[in-house]
Amino acid sequence: MRPFLLATASILATLPASAQDAPAYAPPDALTDPAVLAVHDRLLTLDTHIDIGTESGTLDLDPGVITRAQVDVPSMRIGGLDGGFFIVYVSQGDLDEAGYAEAQAAAEDKYRAIVRMVRGNRDDIEFARSADEVEEIVGRGKLYALVGIENSYPLGTTPEEVRERVAMWADRGARYASITHFGNNQFGGSSNPNLQRDEPRDPGLSDLGRVLVGTLNDHGIMVDISHVGARTAADAMEASRAPVIASHSTAAAIYEHPRGLTDDQLRAIRDGGGVAQITAFRPYLADVDPATSEAVAAVRERLGLASGADFRAASPATLLEYAREVRRAREENPDVTLATFIDHVVHAVEVAGVDHVGLSGDFDGGGGVEGWDGAADSANVTAALLERGYSEEDLAKIWGGNLLRVMREVAAAAKE
Repeated sequence: MRPFLLATASILATLPASAQDAPAYAPPDALTDPAVLAVHDRLLTLDTHIDIGTESGTLDLDPGVITRAQVDVPSMRIGGLDGGFFIVYVSQGDLDEAGYAEAQAAAEDKYRAIVRMVRGNRDDIEFARSADEVEEIVGRGKLYALVGIENSYPLGTTPEEVRERVAMWADRGARYASITHFGNNQFGGSSNPNLQRDEPRDPGLSDLGRVLVGTLNDHGIMVDISHVGARTAADAMEASRAPVIASHSTAAAIYEHPRGLTDDQLRAIRDGGGVAQITAFRPYLADVDPATSEAVAAVRERLGLASGADFRAASPATLLEYAREVRRAREENPDVTLATFIDHVVHAVEVAGVDHVGLSGDFDGGGGVEGWDGAADSANVTAALLERGYSEEDLAKIWGGNLLRVMREVAAAAKE
């Protein structure tokens, strides 16, 4: 036997049998547990970050039936996900006239997709604009859709334009806006600046960024510090006269990543009355197994899906094949699990308190873990949190109550 194998055998021999023979991770199966479903169905559930493709509500994708997407109307019903924020996402481009025009057009495309989803399924889902409306819609047994903006890049380049555009989006129902995405913009610094463009790591909130924060406050739109650099986030919390949120982040103490919130940031969000929404996005939670990454990369190469532009140009058949092949690759190789996601949630609660933590999947934007890989799995999160000792009262806060409280406080600050 080679020395390496001898050493390995020696180490294994010192481990208890349970460690040597540990079974593969098995996520909860809440759909077969009536007791868990009874608790879950009593909760008002809210996911703060659900991406939506521009093809939603067209011949290419009908959100009223089971689709390749992680979130559609039937999957929300299956998993007991009452609703959430559907996202007007805009990638970060150049800070010039052409870039701003392209961003504004992209935002319009996303908003139209959300409108089509709701109008095409009005017997099942309705727009909500306030915490009271969320509760009223759920009380009638329907799903709800809120609107969030991911990246304020299309919101203008002058104070006057910012005020005009924020007012327009407020009228459309937008209730949170993140300051940046990947790359710095006219408002501040990103947690992932584009260093190829020689962007500073985090210049902090700009003067125009302070106008943005104040204008969001004026219109009852929550300030979102996910994707925002640490200095810019601190500036935004100081400038905001209302609590802020992190709509889809993780706990940096559990896994160090630029998208993670440090314990100091979690405490700052708590001290300001805000909420940190922990997201089930594999690469932000843990190291993704190389075998899994290689398998997914091979699928993308075979299908010609090397970039975001390739995905946007791909046919529905290609995207369906991609979804199926990636699912198979993750089933056949080690995956990031729901248990790891819950570790991040538990840590955030330990640091910030149960009144300041929530949940998000980042579904259809790259999110998901084994055990919560789409809306249909949402009851599994309840099962996992119950296993960790959380009460139904705790779950009511984490699944939606905390975020609705912040919505109400932000709306009250707007009236002031």
